[in-house]
Amino acid sequence: MDGNGIMASAVTGVMNSLLTKLAALLGEDYQMQKGMRREIAFLKDELSSMNSLLERLADTEALDPQTREWRNQVREMTYDIEDCVDEYMRQLRHEPQRPSGVMGFFLGYVQKVKELVTRHEIAEQIQELKARIVEANHRRKRYKLDSAVNSGRTSMVPVDRRLPALYAELGDLVGINGLINELIKLVDDREQMVKVVSIVGCGGLGKTTLANQVYRKIAKQFDCQAFVSLSQNPDMGMIFRSIVSQVKKDECDSTSSCDKEQLINELRDFLKDKRYFIVIDDIWSTQAWKIVKCALLENTCGSRIIVTTRIGTVAKLCSSPRHDLVYDLSMLSEDDSKSLFFRRIFGSEDKCPHQLKEVSIGIVRKCGGLPLAIITMASLLTTKSYARTEWVEVCNSIGSGLEKNWDVEEMNMILSLSYNHLPRHLKTCLLYLSMFPEDYVINRDYLVRRWVGEGFINLHGGRSLEDEGECYFNELINRSLIQPVDFQYDGRVYACRVHDMILDLIVCKAVEENFVTVLTDRKQMLVSQDKVHRLSLGHHGQENVIAYSMVPTHVRTLNIFRYSEQMPLSDFRALRVLDLDGNENLENSYLEDIGKLFHLRYLRIKASNITLPEQIGELRFLVILDLLNCPGLSELPASIVKLRHLKWLIAPPVNLPDGVGNMQALEFLSLIVVDYTTSITLLQELGSLTKLRTLGLDWRISALHRDRKTYADNFVSSLDILGRSNLQYLTLISPWSLDFLLDSWSPPPHLLQELGIKGWYLSNIPVWMASLANLSYLDIEVKMRQETLQILGDFPALQFLKLCSNPAGPVERCLVVSNNGFQCLKKFSFVGWVNLMFEERAMPMLETLEFQIIAHAVQTACGIGPPDLGICHLSALRNLVVNVHCEGARIEEVEALEAAIRIGTSMLPNHPKHALHRFGVAEMVTNDAGIEKQGHEEDKKHLSAPAWFFNMSGPRGGRETTLNPGLVLLEDV
Repeated sequence: MDGNGIMASAVTGVMNSLLTKLAALLGEDYQMQKGMRREIAFLKDELSSMNSLLERLADTEALDPQTREWRNQVREMTYDIEDCVDEYMRQLRHEPQRPSGVMGFFLGYVQKVKELVTRHEIAEQIQELKARIVEANHRRKRYKLDSAVNSGRTSMVPVDRRLPALYAELGDLVGINGLINELIKLVDDREQMVKVVSIVGCGGLGKTTLANQVYRKIAKQFDCQAFVSLSQNPDMGMIFRSIVSQVKKDECDSTSSCDKEQLINELRDFLKDKRYFIVIDDIWSTQAWKIVKCALLENTCGSRIIVTTRIGTVAKLCSSPRHDLVYDLSMLSEDDSKSLFFRRIFGSEDKCPHQLKEVSIGIVRKCGGLPLAIITMASLLTTKSYARTEWVEVCNSIGSGLEKNWDVEEMNMILSLSYNHLPRHLKTCLLYLSMFPEDYVINRDYLVRRWVGEGFINLHGGRSLEDEGECYFNELINRSLIQPVDFQYDGRVYACRVHDMILDLIVCKAVEENFVTVLTDRKQMLVSQDKVHRLSLGHHGQENVIAYSMVPTHVRTLNIFRYSEQMPLSDFRALRVLDLDGNENLENSYLEDIGKLFHLRYLRIKASNITLPEQIGELRFLVILDLLNCPGLSELPASIVKLRHLKWLIAPPVNLPDGVGNMQALEFLSLIVVDYTTSITLLQELGSLTKLRTLGLDWRISALHRDRKTYADNFVSSLDILGRSNLQYLTLISPWSLDFLLDSWSPPPHLLQELGIKGWYLSNIPVWMASLANLSYLDIEVKMRQETLQILGDFPALQFLKLCSNPAGPVERCLVVSNNGFQCLKKFSFVGWVNLMFEERAMPMLETLEFQIIAHAVQTACGIGPPDLGICHLSALRNLVVNVHCEGARIEEVEALEAAIRIGTSMLPNHPKHALHRFGVAEMVTNDAGIEKQGHEEDKKHLSAPAWFFNMSGPRGGRETTLNPGLVLLEDV
């Protein structure tokens, strides 16, 4: 299957994949007996009918036990039927090569007998499955499930679980006073136009509580006020009636109409000359806001509106066009979290028993600053004794979905509102995150590839699978269900983490749906009466091996985190996704049976010293092969070119065999080595991969190689073709000259967005590079002149620039960044023995700057008086790192320079974080007192870069990071 639609779902199982395969079998490509074709057609028709009901059930929040049981049985049946159909399709495709002559005739006869036996067995299985389908349909009619689903949509209105937040007393709250004051400043100003302030954050964060406290404090300053809470499916008539009754008070007619249009007109007429204050709590959709907004007339009386929501796009729309009025509510600090936790249980931290102090802090940290989680855990622990073992059990249960308690159930119901509001495909993608360990930082691109391998992504609007998957990822961020961790240069979220309480919720639901099974040395979650479909193994322990040994033939996904036991892959015949993450000592022999995993779509290996076997070429459905974390791998087997469905080939620097032209589906290829062993044919074939969007290449052909020109000409020819096709991301690494690229790329690659050229200093900026209208990321090494800087400044879309440079000549030791370039640049890193100075209004969008200064050269250029680098002109700056090179300078010059930088930084509106680092202190000029020693101490003081220091390790890097400086950061998950 091509994998361009949703093939699997948490609720409908593999029904979509199965129906696609049954339709394919009924096509002309498969020759079947008439009786078998009739049976396949029956299966398809019956399952299509069942699928429509399954999809309706997926949109129903609460199912009665009878309906749930029917749904679960049908979902499990789809897996069994697909296994049978897969085997049947494999038999129809299988044509083994046999020798000629008598031996060939004999082997052919034996093979025919085997095929007849196998097909007879499959026919019997299909008859059994047909009987199960007929029985399921009988139960559907007998229990009247269709009518039950329709009637179930009109259910009782549940108790509003926000009520405790509405009646919370200020004295019981922690860490809220400062937030209240900040919000009041936003709301309570002298502006006369209507102002809308949005409070956004995940469920349980305290949005309703905060809005209510502000409402209590300032509502009476307005002519009229109202506080209403919406729901996911609000009755707008009741909402408007509530607002009318609150703003009109004694004037309200209790018999007034519930007609929405009449109520809207009544509100508009009443509010037109009033200074009103209205809180719209817990709004879920832009459509709901548009309806509410119709009633809230815009006037010039200084009216104010506060909305709370869990969804970022809704918050922005409500506050539009003033996006600065979106108040992003943060988690509690650790100190406030501890204060709330200990106050709830013991009255104060001082009263906590000594034996519970450490485990209490562990529980607080697992709550991750979420007030609802802290309160829930505190309520749960009031039912426990002061025995430390009981508290440790509670701590270990967080994130496992195993702890059952009324308070925990109540919290999960609140958090479930966000889950229930998701469309079906996002529910599946969110539940999938239960496969990852607690506090695991999940790389966006890695996760998207996993979703692709599972068949969770449906192509939409002409986007690629990768882009569509990123839309899914961003939507989960937007709905506050996953937390952003790292950011790219363009503001896109690069990695995420799942809050422990959300993890607890999705683990419960994943187990309930028999979607994911997790085994570690701390927790074991198996639905024993069902087959395991997705298995995640963490840590190691022989006792857990027994649990999986009964189910390997049905496992579709096997994820291994830091697990030392090696299980025979041949047992996992149904595998679609295999991720071997963390067994560094994986042996080559372990992969000998990899070719038997006929259905594998995704393979990732993390091992120090591994060689891919030739059997890899038998994985005809493989879409993603990720070998990036196999540093010992240097070449790929010749059979790799048989993988005609492969879209992603991600590897450390490796040699490829000839024949890559067969891999026409490739969209991502990195990092391939071109050296003296590489054939010219391979470079020519590279140009035929016109679907390539990402290419990484390590060029190792030296200037002295006798065929260098032939290699270069063929490489440039292929680049020309790729540039005219789909190439968007290009990385070139070379210790040898790449000057043959300077003027030879024609026409320029019009779609190119990110470009990195490392290892060789370009003598100038190529003409084709200067014409790239879509280039947003550039990481190059170039000899810098003032003219070079001006050319780079004219790049219209450039947001990230990393330059490594040597001065082009002794004269140009100082470059001036003018105010007519770099209009979009957000992050700039400059490493080179050239100083920079910034004119007024230079780089108007720049947020992060790292550069180095030669102290003595700056002082020489500035002459008498304090040095002025123009830092104060960078009006958007938020982060600054300056590396001060002290060679040849006096201590007074260095201190004057640092003082000037601090003064310039202090004048900027965003009050940037800044770090100054000294280098070459030992080479400073001596004065009468001898060698300057103070500088050594300064070096020690400023050695560590701040937490917001950003790594720029490649075209997909350039992101904000909280990792420690000085580490060599690899692109890992």
